[in-house]
Amino acid sequence: MEFNSLAEFIAMGRHGLYVWLSYGLTALIVTYNVMQPALHRRRLLKEQAQRLRREKRNAPSA
Repeated sequence: MEFNSLAEFIAMGRHGLYVWLSYGLTALIVTYNVMQPALHRRRLLKEQAQRLRREKRNAPSA
């Protein structure tokens, strides 16, 4: 497929909205799937640190 201008490339033969929306949605989903484990791990580590501090504070002094 050959395009004569950037505008024709973006329009994609009048299918541009569908094409670029599909690419954008795919990029958004892939980004979310890549970032989610890292965010979940950070939250888990923070919760565990808080739990350990709370247990240490509430432990009876022996």
